[in-house]
Amino acid sequence: MILKNNWSKKIANNYIKRYKKLGFSKDLALRVYTTRLLGRNKELVLHGGGNTSVKTTIKDIDGKKYEVLCVKGSGWDMADIEPPGLPAVKLKPLLSLKNKKYLSDEDMVAFQKRNLIDIKSPNPSVETFLHAFLPFKYVDHTHADAVMNITNRPGGLNFCKKIFGKKASIVPYVMPGFMLAKKINEVYSKNPNIDCLILMNHGIFTFSNDCKEAYDLMIKYVSKAEKAVKKLRSKKIKQIKKFNTKFNPHEIAPIIRGLLSENKDQKFVINYRLNKHLKYFINGKNVRSYSSKGTATPDHVIRVKPFPLIITPKKNSSIQDFKITAEKAFDKYRKKYISYFKVNSKKVKEKKVMLDTSPRVVLVQNVGMFSVGKDLSAARIAGDLTETNAKVISSVEETSAYKFIPEKDLFDVEYWSLEQAKIKKKKKLLEGNVVVVTGATGTIGFETYKMFKSYGAEVVLLDCDLKRLNEVQSKIKDLCIHCDVTNKRSVKNAFRKICEKFGGFDILISNAGAAPGGAIGDVSDEILRKSFEINFFSHQNCASEAIKIMKKQNINGCLLFNISKQSVNPGKNFGPYGLPKSALLSLCKQYAVDYGSYGIRSNGVNADRIKSGLMTGKMIKTRAKARSVSADAYMKGNLLLNEVRAEDVAKAFFHLAVSKKTTGAVLTVDGGNIAASLR
Repeated sequence: MILKNNWSKKIANNYIKRYKKLGFSKDLALRVYTTRLLGRNKELVLHGGGNTSVKTTIKDIDGKKYEVLCVKGSGWDMADIEPPGLPAVKLKPLLSLKNKKYLSDEDMVAFQKRNLIDIKSPNPSVETFLHAFLPFKYVDHTHADAVMNITNRPGGLNFCKKIFGKKASIVPYVMPGFMLAKKINEVYSKNPNIDCLILMNHGIFTFSNDCKEAYDLMIKYVSKAEKAVKKLRSKKIKQIKKFNTKFNPHEIAPIIRGLLSENKDQKFVINYRLNKHLKYFINGKNVRSYSSKGTATPDHVIRVKPFPLIITPKKNSSIQDFKITAEKAFDKYRKKYISYFKVNSKKVKEKKVMLDTSPRVVLVQNVGMFSVGKDLSAARIAGDLTETNAKVISSVEETSAYKFIPEKDLFDVEYWSLEQAKIKKKKKLLEGNVVVVTGATGTIGFETYKMFKSYGAEVVLLDCDLKRLNEVQSKIKDLCIHCDVTNKRSVKNAFRKICEKFGGFDILISNAGAAPGGAIGDVSDEILRKSFEINFFSHQNCASEAIKIMKKQNINGCLLFNISKQSVNPGKNFGPYGLPKSALLSLCKQYAVDYGSYGIRSNGVNADRIKSGLMTGKMIKTRAKARSVSADAYMKGNLLLNEVRAEDVAKAFFHLAVSKKTTGAVLTVDGGNIAASLR
């Protein structure tokens, strides 16, 4: 498929009009437009890769106009960039360093930041000087798959010269930064008639004083690469024999997730996927060879490490067989990574501290890919990049042999502080943890979702009310699953989806419930049994399945039950609700006793009088009448004389979740009720 030129004069004019109203110039409006055109094509740019710039003038707070370079800032994605994502750097100071022989990374970043028009702007791209030194108004840079296909092979340099013509200069690999900018300045000075730069094993730059022309040139040269690849004689990569296993991806995902952790406090999220491109790549006979030669472009290494972990299960292997195979594969991988670090760290002047030894991509032959990250977003990014790597490497292997930059150069990028800064953010307390909340669309459930989300956890919402669940899903991006927790099959299906998407989970907040009332001698068996189904057996359904997953992970776990003060302090005419809650209290403690040796904790919350889907206004009036008090007095009928709210229950769940030495405990959230207090 040949790359399509998506420029539209009408849309370009709409951008100009829209951004003019917001106070931005035509230059910036067009720069945003074509940057998005490039960024929305996955065969050109992925997840923060690539960059663009425009040279223009901006008025500073001193009232003077300055020539500036507006260049993509760190943390912004080209696909949805806005003008603030193109920080303005004063151009003259940048150009004054054209003849400087050397500039350290730290000094380069400091100098760029010092010359920002707005010091609150994001850090300008590490390729800012390269953009500045090219004397064109618009400069575009992508990591086009087709260009990588041409450059990442033996004889790639000569192949490029043959394909791209005299107006494109081919530049041998130089690590991004000031020295690359110097090299490009030297190349351009020797041949000022060029309109394109092909950077071996890195990407492509096109440039012009016209925005549309710079974009057109990108499409033109990438299309040349695509056509050249199509003309090559190709042969399919030899595949391993297809074999069956006695497990599904969701069944082994928790095993892989657990093996990723070097200690039980280290948590990763893993995401499963499989499609024809990945299947073809993973099941290649020589996958261990071609997958370990590097990434499609150097900056991918910070997300996926220099090589993936490959696991080949035995034919008809069981889950236990897979676990043994996987353990050996992980041990071998960690030793390989440590060796890679030791060998290459000796070749650099600065002392490097080794990153964790866990892979970011696990390829299980005849099963699929499990991508790894500190959260779901990072895991998906690693997956997207691996798909691109798979396509590029597979395509090269069909026509030649994949060849990338030397391992030492890849190491330099992986351990480059400027690249690591892209992914290193202050870690939140529950980062990497996956939390499942049942009854999640209710008042307490949703407050609990918000609480755990605020501490960096991935949270999955389960509920049987499809209408409410769809309403919630329309407002949030987190996974919402329709699940009847009283039905074991429904619970198993929900947990299967969670394992495929996240690899497993760490904390179960079993919160679903209903609150039927009535004098216990008068209540029907049907009502009582139904109450036990939702208020006791649903918790057992979820907890028993959760335990299976947590044991496979072997990285600790936590069960949290929404019990009730009714479990120890029954209220009049509330037996149908209180009896199963008393059983739930015992269930909570039993899980603590039976699974503490696995590092799995079990705790509960005894809340009372919380306005929620259970305790409606009507119910509050009924309960207040049963106690011969007003509704307001009933809600504040505690030692603190203060109403307890849903967020207070959410906080209790959170504190029990992070209290790593607490199990078999029940935390009261009732404002003080001595009759309901525990030891």
